Amino acid sequence: MIDMLAGLYPWIKAFHIMSVIAWMAALFYLPRLYVYHTEQVGLEGETHALFQTMEYKLLKVIMNPAMIATWVFGLCLVAVPGVVDWSMVWPWTKLVGILAMSGFHGWLSKQRKAFAAGGPVKTGRQYRMMNEVPTLLMVLIVLSVVVKF
Repeated sequence: MIDMLAGLYPWIKAFHIMSVIAWMAALFYLPRLYVYHTEQVGLEGETHALFQTMEYKLLKVIMNPAMIATWVFGLCLVAVPGVVDWSMVWPWTKLVGILAMSGFHGWLSKQRKAFAAGGPVKTGRQYRMMNEVPTLLMVLIVLSVVVKF
């Protein structure tokens, strides 16, 4: 199994990168939808229903599968001998970043449920501030992997 993973390493890495890109795109977009939903739409009416549909599909059709694929391909990469040196700091900082990103994903899911239930929801300003979380985590993760401190 390990030999097969080593042989497939470039493919696994490529699919990991693609799934990370899809996951990050959704993590950037969903809080922005929440800003518009809060500030421009409110919690009732046709546009509210439209936003609920967009938010639901973004989460269920793109974001959740992309996160799962990111985790699966990432764990496959970790299983390839020689890819990760756990005595260094970078794998641990990357792991913390990934766990925080997954937690943020869960928080976004909880917020979608709050919109669907008719509130309470955060303010547009709060969603704007939360929109910066994936960027900060991305910086930590990318620097961890590329610089390998």
